Amino acid sequence: MAEVDLRTYTYIDILQPQVASFIATVAQGYLPVEGQAALYVEIAPGIAINRLTDIALKRAAVTPAMQIVERAYGILELHAFDQGEVRAAGQAILQALGLEEHDRLQPCVLTDEMITGIDPYHTMLINRMRHGDMILKGETLYTLEVHPAGYALFAANEAEKAAKIKLLEFRAFGAFGRVYLGGSEAEIDKAAAAARAALAALSGRPNQAAELHQ
Repeated sequence: MAEVDLRTYTYIDILQPQVASFIATVAQGYLPVEGQAALYVEIAPGIAINRLTDIALKRAAVTPAMQIVERAYGILELHAFDQGEVRAAGQAILQALGLEEHDRLQPCVLTDEMITGIDPYHTMLINRMRHGDMILKGETLYTLEVHPAGYALFAANEAEKAAKIKLLEFRAFGAFGRVYLGGSEAEIDKAAAAARAALAALSGRPNQAAELHQ
């Protein structure tokens, strides 16, 4: 294949209920269910994602929920109950690219913020744009912005693992990824800490966005 920039490569061992349901709300492919394993890949140039989808589906028993070709990047989500099949699909993709997992970009958290006791008018603005649960007045809102965008799905899943929160929205494609969570202050504290720690633990090549953000 022509040279491809591997931006995001994340393996998710167990899709959490809200994350799986959220993907099913916004995806146009074969929808995942909670408990499945998943792989999320983001590359440039975007059109090359078609070739990687072909390779993965021919090498492993996995199902795609999303294949998105946007202006700059291509995104692929694959899932299956068999974690080994998902890992095999990922290895087939890496082999085709001549890359290793650590050749992905390291995630960079650009912003993360908690807003406690959210105003009811503010909740209306958020609830009009979300595809997940709704936030109510007085609850705590957490927002996370990450680069590359694909890591937003991973962060949302790790947050849901760690705490009883409401998944309001996540956007895992485009220039930046964004996560919106709602809930009690204590649970949001736990979810935010889990998301940050999980992203920090991912290895990868240096991310220029991190240098610009400092």
